[in-house]
Amino acid sequence: MVEEMNSEMTNVMSLKEGDIVKGTIAKIEEKEALVNIGYKYDGILPIGEIANVHIEKITDVLKVGDQVECKVLRVNDGKEQVLLSKKVIDREKAWDTLQHKLSTGEVFEVKVADVVKGGLVVDVGVRGFVPASMVERHFVEDFADYKGKTLRVKVVEIDQDKNKVILSQRAVLDEEFNKKQKELVAQIKVGDILLGTVQRLTNFGAFIDLGRVDGLVHVSEISWNRIGKPVDVLKEGDKVNVKVLRVDPETKRISLSIKETMQNPIHLAIENLKIGEIYTGIVKRLVSFGAFVEIQPNVEGLVHISQISHQHIGQPSEVLKIGQEVKVKVLDVDPSSERISLSIREAEEQEVEKEVKENHLIQEQHNTGFTLADILGDKLKKLK
Repeated sequence: MVEEMNSEMTNVMSLKEGDIVKGTIAKIEEKEALVNIGYKYDGILPIGEIANVHIEKITDVLKVGDQVECKVLRVNDGKEQVLLSKKVIDREKAWDTLQHKLSTGEVFEVKVADVVKGGLVVDVGVRGFVPASMVERHFVEDFADYKGKTLRVKVVEIDQDKNKVILSQRAVLDEEFNKKQKELVAQIKVGDILLGTVQRLTNFGAFIDLGRVDGLVHVSEISWNRIGKPVDVLKEGDKVNVKVLRVDPETKRISLSIKETMQNPIHLAIENLKIGEIYTGIVKRLVSFGAFVEIQPNVEGLVHISQISHQHIGQPSEVLKIGQEVKVKVLDVDPSSERISLSIREAEEQEVEKEVKENHLIQEQHNTGFTLADILGDKLKKLK
């Protein structure tokens, strides 16, 4: 009998403060969990020794049957108490693990333990913090519903002396977005016609969402007509067809054009112009070598200084002013370069000839005795 008692005593493990033990959660109460560690009685794991962040309920992080590793804080066999701490073990292991995750850029999951001013608190063996600006790629006004949510994060900063660990989910999301964006940009080719959505308007152009990748339509590529600002013809949310002009895979910049998806009205107008015809136009610009006259909406031709007047002039401004209505004759048309050569002088001559012929018919009917050559010569002398 004595031998059996001695044998049982030798089989009972001995514990002291600082020992590390492994056990199984046997029971969970409001403020503590009981852990079967193979000792004479269960160890006590208080709620404050479970995690390195505040938890409201033990069942939020542990359940009966879970395996845990703890450090012995105190042994009192007289009261049959063994006080344990899980968070001490977690903290001791955490720094090496976190340093490894920082150096490798590893992505891992964490559960939000609390929402505080400025960000989110998570348990990574030590207290980890996700600043508000590092939670999402977009602005979040209220983080109230983030408690208990699982985030995918990377370690971005560690300071063990200050017990500081900064984590970022945005870094993970940015990395994934950039990778996807690079893949999408690689699929886009110069000349492609794509459907996009006007995302943002600026004074210099419109940013178009092509589906997780943006492109820019410069203001000069929005319309064949001259416009002051993009907002004059576009609004955010508009669906537009765009043509890809340039793609830079490195910077992921895509240059687009809206007007290139539509027929150039100038080309159509130029094709319908007839050489020798006379048109009424408006003087739009004066330069040293001539005048630009608009003969159809957004269709301008050049009247060379030599074709402005029968008289010698030093500057077009001597006889013309911007906004003036003039008659011009089409001398030449080059659709490929959109160049139109016009003449005010020949238009006047043609108008005179027409007027003279009409007058001659009238005079013939009245038998005045003047010939067509007499009348025409007199009219042309007045032009000169």
